[in-house]
Parts: sequence; structure tokens; C-alpha cells
Amino acid sequence: MAIPSPPSRAEHLGQGRVYVKICGLSRPEHVATAVAAGADAIGFVLTRSPRRITPERAAELAALVPAHVLTVGVFRGEDPETVRAAARAAGVRAVQLHGKHPHADFTALKDLGVRLIRAVDAQADLRCGAYDEDLLLVDAPHAGSGQPWDWAAVRGRPTGQWMLAGGLSPANVREAIAAADPWGVDVSSGLETAPGVKDSGLIEAFLGQVRAAGG
Repeated sequence: MAIPSPPSRAEHLGQGRVYVKICGLSRPEHVATAVAAGADAIGFVLTRSPRRITPERAAELAALVPAHVLTVGVFRGEDPETVRAAARAAGVRAVQLHGKHPHADFTALKDLGVRLIRAVDAQADLRCGAYDEDLLLVDAPHAGSGQPWDWAAVRGRPTGQWMLAGGLSPANVREAIAAADPWGVDVSSGLETAPGVKDSGLIEAFLGQVRAAGG
């Protein structure tokens, strides 16, 4: 199956759309809501986290996602072979490596034939593609905290296809887009009623706010 290509930055600007990734999903009803509301990518956490699910569970959920929506397996700190095995078992079409993964980890996963996402904080190299990744994600200094941060501090710094993350919610995503001017946004804890428990209403509200912001 062909891997759907994200729109180029030029296409994104021309369409006035912001790419949206909804991360940390674990239930079929929330996957269905995200797809119906217009998410471009859906993330399954396959690493240490309150949102962690097994590769087998991710495979069940990924099977519910249409081909035009990118499915992403999220990892942090695992070695390439562990990532490779879990990504294959999950059947995801992209792999996200979060944190201080060396360039070699991305190179080692190139033969998987999936899209690679490098997730870092604002102190890292913010050139998309610098580690042979396809997409860049710029997160808060303390990833997973769910706390808003100085989104405007990265405005104009990242290059290429990059997503803003960290403390986003339906209440502030329009402000964050205006502050950072990202190619895309990524959200997880801002759509939860408790750690790891998503809310369909919040998912719909988030997508609605992004589109209202011109995305």
C-alpha cells in the first residue's frame, strides 16, 4: 500500500490548511472521531507512557484508518531493532522517534519504507531532514507535560514540514498557530479528561478550532 504523502509547505500555504496529527489514541471510537473530523495523521504510543498500547492493539486500530490518513507509531529511546519489530507488528505507515535519538537511528530505519518523524525540543537542530527524517515535530521543553510554552520563540526557525506540539488544546490552538506559524500541529494530552483517556468532543473541538484558524 502506498504511503500517503503529506502536502508540501507550498501546498499547505496555498490551501490555507494546517496539517493535524492526533496522538495517543487507544480506542476505536476516538480513532473514528479523529478521522471523521478531518485529522491528517493519527498516532499510537508504543513506548513508556500512560497512553502506551501494544503493537497488536495498534494494528487493530490502524486497520480502522483510511489510507489517506497517516498512522504513526511513537517511540522514545528504543533501539532501531526494537522500533522496527514493533512498527512492523503495528502496521503503521510512519515512525516517530522522540527525544535525543542519533542520526544513525533514522538511517537504520530507512529501509522500513515508512515515513520518519523526528520529535525534539526547540534547542535541537530544527531543519527538517537534517537527520534524514520526513517530518519534524517541535515539542515543549518538558515533553508530555501538557503545559503551554513560548510557541512564538520558534517562529521562523524550523524549516520544511514541521509540526508544533506541547500544551495544545481546543482553547489555545488558534493562539499557538498565530504565534508560531507552523506547517502542522500535534496534540495528545490536551484532548483528555484524564491521563490516557481521550474525549471525542475535545477531538472535534480541536479540529474545529484549527480549521477556524484557517487550517
